[in-house]
Amino acid sequence: MLQEIQEFGSHAIEIYDYLMAGCDPRIKGYLLMQSPFPMTTILLCYLFFALYLGPRIMANRRPFQLKEAMIVYNFFLVALSLYIVYEFMMSGWATTYTWRCDIIDTSHSPQALRMVQVAWLFWFSKIIELMDTIFFVLRKKHSQITFLHIFHHSFMPWTWWWGASYAPGGIGSFHAMVNSSVHVVMYFYYGLSAAGPRFQKYLWWKKYMTAIQLTQFVLISLHATQYYFMDSCDYQFPVIIHLIWMYGTFFFVLFSNFWVQAYVKGKRLPKQNIKQCQNGTAVYTNGKTHENRNGINHGATMSNGSAHHENGSAHMGKMKKA
Repeated sequence: MLQEIQEFGSHAIEIYDYLMAGCDPRIKGYLLMQSPFPMTTILLCYLFFALYLGPRIMANRRPFQLKEAMIVYNFFLVALSLYIVYEFMMSGWATTYTWRCDIIDTSHSPQALRMVQVAWLFWFSKIIELMDTIFFVLRKKHSQITFLHIFHHSFMPWTWWWGASYAPGGIGSFHAMVNSSVHVVMYFYYGLSAAGPRFQKYLWWKKYMTAIQLTQFVLISLHATQYYFMDSCDYQFPVIIHLIWMYGTFFFVLFSNFWVQAYVKGKRLPKQNIKQCQNGTAVYTNGKTHENRNGINHGATMSNGSAHHENGSAHMGKMKKA
């Protein structure tokens, strides 16, 4: 038994050494890129906190407001995403790339090194975006922590670490540029949402956010699909193309399901409001309730023309007592 364990460990080390030997040496000097273990540890801690530790810590505590922190956070990501898009464009997509079979420039030219840098920056932005979920937990918006949310926030940084390590640039970086473009719009929306009710009149386009995300997955899949119809393409890591195609298709299905549940079946009304309606209590929310990923609920319960915000459990308790 001990010998088998030793043989397994020896084979595992050999596989690990083989995988690390294939990584691009130009990116190994960047933060957290020397080994996949620090990145994996961060993601495991994230999952542990989001799914277990955080909810237990907040179980008997009042939710944090964090309004100012969320405003700064969201608009910081707007600026970061804009910068990432610009760097991807200047590193090849708006200069030397053909938007078809674009291989990885493995040289040490300024433009090639610029692409390596923005590939790392895009990956690191996914680590920063784990704060989306932390805000949910601290504000006790547990309904927002769905399978789609958790899977997207953990799957993207884990897979992109390998993508940036092996293939920083070329045809495989298209989806990163598109994703960052979408995040400019997305986090701008969340920043306005966090800023307060006075900005509600500017947030009528929330429904189109999901449409924009669906469009990005269509573009990503179509761009990857053309690889299969080329007579020849010397892209160095075809497996990256296969994974990108599967990524675009899989997330298109997940976000399509969200679209159906949210906008076709109308399951966006909070359970509390549904119960109130069933008990004969009038609730006026201007026809809709606004929520965003940072946990801001912009629906207002109106009584005699004045808005009031109450804890869900306390409100239901008063109703029962009445």
